[in-house]
Amino acid sequence: MNTMLRKSVLGIAGLAFTGGLFAGPVAAHADTTPVTSNPVAAAVQADKPDTSKLLPHGTPSNQSHVDLNDEQTTNVKAIIAATKKAGMDERAAVVSIATALQESKLENLGHLGDRNDHDSQGLFQQRPSSGWGTVEQITDPEYSTLAFLKGLKQVDGWQDMPLTQAAQTVQVSAYPDHYAQWEQQAADLVAQHWTS
Repeated sequence: MNTMLRKSVLGIAGLAFTGGLFAGPVAAHADTTPVTSNPVAAAVQADKPDTSKLLPHGTPSNQSHVDLNDEQTTNVKAIIAATKKAGMDERAAVVSIATALQESKLENLGHLGDRNDHDSQGLFQQRPSSGWGTVEQITDPEYSTLAFLKGLKQVDGWQDMPLTQAAQTVQVSAYPDHYAQWEQQAADLVAQHWTS
């Protein structure tokens, strides 16, 4: 037993020595310049989405803004979570949130009676009669977002389109240019909540 222990210790010592020989010359030539960046600050900045990615075409003119209540903020977070679940990036979340701002002001709307556009409901004003899902499904923020994103994925080159064009291709709205007015607020909301 003593012999086996001795061989093990010598073997480990030999590996350490050999490793030192191989690592020595490499370590001797390593850059010893002190790191001047603050790693904590860099990590925080890396978590924030890049504005150029959120607004690749810049901010369109005539932007609108609504102050959000707790329910609307919860819906923003649900859209972001569903976007991540779909494996899509921050820009997809901006398109989704801007679309929901235009369609419902981020309120999960049920049937509005005479004021309703046909049978449109939910955050994205999707219609059961058009195949978006059941009323229960399209009034579920995760489901409705995933349904919207599924449509967005089918739009060739949506990533390079102006937001209003990408949204309109999915939504087929009577007011195709109205999505653009929410782009800045949508980008701000994604920047604020993407990592929360």
